[in-house]
Amino acid sequence: MSRPVVRIRHRALRRAWIWPLAAGLACTLTWSSPAGAGPSDTGLKGALDKVLRDPRTDGGAVSVVVADAATGERLYQRDSGDRLMPASNTKLATSAAAMAVLGPDHRFSTDVLTTGRREGSTLTGDLYLRGSGDPTLLAADYRRLAADVAASGIKRVTGRLVADDTRFDDQRLGRSWAADDESAYYSAQISALTLAPDTDYDAGTVVIEVAPGARPGERPRVKLTPPTDYVRLDVSATTVGTGRPDTLAVSRDHGTNTLRISGDVPVGAAAAKEWIAVWEPTGYAAAVFADALAEHGVRISGTPRLGRPTPAGARTLASHRSMPLSELMHPFMKLSNNMHAEALTKEMGHRTSGQGTWDAGLAAIAAQLEKEGVRTSTLRQADGSGLSRMNMFPAAELAALLLSVRDAPWFADWYASLPVACAPDRAVGGTLRSRMCGTPAALNARGKTGSLTGASALSGYVTDAAGRELVYSVVLNNYLASSVKSIEDAVVVTLASSDTAAGTITPASPPRARTAEPDASLECSWHKPAAC
Repeated sequence: MSRPVVRIRHRALRRAWIWPLAAGLACTLTWSSPAGAGPSDTGLKGALDKVLRDPRTDGGAVSVVVADAATGERLYQRDSGDRLMPASNTKLATSAAAMAVLGPDHRFSTDVLTTGRREGSTLTGDLYLRGSGDPTLLAADYRRLAADVAASGIKRVTGRLVADDTRFDDQRLGRSWAADDESAYYSAQISALTLAPDTDYDAGTVVIEVAPGARPGERPRVKLTPPTDYVRLDVSATTVGTGRPDTLAVSRDHGTNTLRISGDVPVGAAAAKEWIAVWEPTGYAAAVFADALAEHGVRISGTPRLGRPTPAGARTLASHRSMPLSELMHPFMKLSNNMHAEALTKEMGHRTSGQGTWDAGLAAIAAQLEKEGVRTSTLRQADGSGLSRMNMFPAAELAALLLSVRDAPWFADWYASLPVACAPDRAVGGTLRSRMCGTPAALNARGKTGSLTGASALSGYVTDAAGRELVYSVVLNNYLASSVKSIEDAVVVTLASSDTAAGTITPASPPRARTAEPDASLECSWHKPAAC
């Protein structure tokens, strides 16, 4: 007996539908449709089952859901209640909760304050730099803050610069984050006071550019962005003759900000560019701001003091406000920015409980997920970004979330932040910009990608050939292949190519040249320069 089609508009009614739905759910590629497909391949189940029988999934785990976006009707499911690592699909939960808990108009504020007294151009007392978690601050923003302090007439500060990062706790790294990722920019330390080197807004990192010298034996040319003495460069690399192997390596010593540039760089080689996480981002921000004050003629004695709260009653000398959350969502979700996810998680904890901690933030996310009809008893969320391998989500709950948020007042902004298949502009296509090109899913499917070694996911929305909007969630784990992205894509392309209501299914098959797929052990946008 077929299920009646019922359009559900009211959020409470939609959640009442999603609960039983969830409870009952225990690089340009060349696509082809198999010729002479038999009866078992003509329906959606047969088509998707065939895609998911790809040998790369042998011995692995698969959790998949496809549903009608308007009604919640389940059209396909496979092991949809199994808990698997979602990788960056975790950001679906974090971002949706942030839009609901903080609101699309939320802005982070970074302030310069004092309790000291003015005597002409001298400020007697300390100067406080107070952060509230903004992961999009640039060196230029700190220079503007310093310019405003100078414009107020202050030329000398008798006290110290105090860096106030106390809105968040001092736990810098998430649970079970890999130790060998410590200096990786996508695993940077989280602080309420930080800065990013460029408009990818990778907070807590610096950029190192290394170019060969003009002749063999010369020291390579090294550029640091932003320029700061907080990071020490130890350059032992050497320029070698044209045609010699390029063995350049950039690393950071554990527990320090000593960056070691070693190896050989051939004459004429293109400049290499590396993003490296700093040790203690609060000190990094304070050092860059102190330099900016000096550039604007404000003298301040001593080294910055870190982690001290701003006294009550301090007056504001300068302030910077971030872009609204509705805009921040774009670099966050399009580029799968881990530091944005964790800053928002801690800010949600501060908003709901006054504690800027992972535990408080994750509790806020869980409470919002429950409001959306997601069964939090069936999942585990250990961080905001999905970098932790402790995260466990069934595809059923990811689909339940995607269904529920469609009538949220902030949905349009959130939906716009999802990467778009084959949209060439990195700010639009994000981590999907090189996928599903030349198919009906191109410029149609939107979704959040996810990649860790042995874990891959893609969940989002796609319109089928007859204009029916569908929700899909594909989570694949425990495979040994370098990539299973084309399997995910084949599921979505099949949906985009078919009239699912009429049962006219046009199956897609993953490309046979699987060895041509890039290694997808990490999100493509985490490979710098951008690989997608």
